[in-house]
Amino acid sequence: MPTGLTQDAGWEIGVSRTLPLPADALWDFVAGEEGVALWLGPGVTLPTEKGAVYRTADGVEGEIRSYRPGDRVRLTHGPTTVQVAVVPGVQDGRSVLRFHQEHLASAEEREERRAHWKGVMDRVEAALG
Repeated sequence: MPTGLTQDAGWEIGVSRTLPLPADALWDFVAGEEGVALWLGPGVTLPTEKGAVYRTADGVEGEIRSYRPGDRVRLTHGPTTVQVAVVPGVQDGRSVLRFHQEHLASAEEREERRAHWKGVMDRVEAALG
């Protein structure tokens, strides 16, 4: 099976980076208005209730599948599923931010989303200084 193709989730991509913030501070940023604007789009308020819906400025609709404060959020984003997770790091004051997207249509879309999430990660890192 090609890299990135799974039996149950189709094509998927994951991008992670260790950042110099404790997990609670990193979560507060990525789940807050400024952070959500970087990964979901400007003007989107991230719902926290399972089943709640949202719509991005460019018209993508989605629904919250699960929301665990300080840990992760899973949501549909059009026909795909996105998970954003914060994992406490082994070293003091650092944690890992992970973006994962599954149910992508093709290997080409997987590569497009890899570039997208790497760009998002760069913008998050820059915003955190």
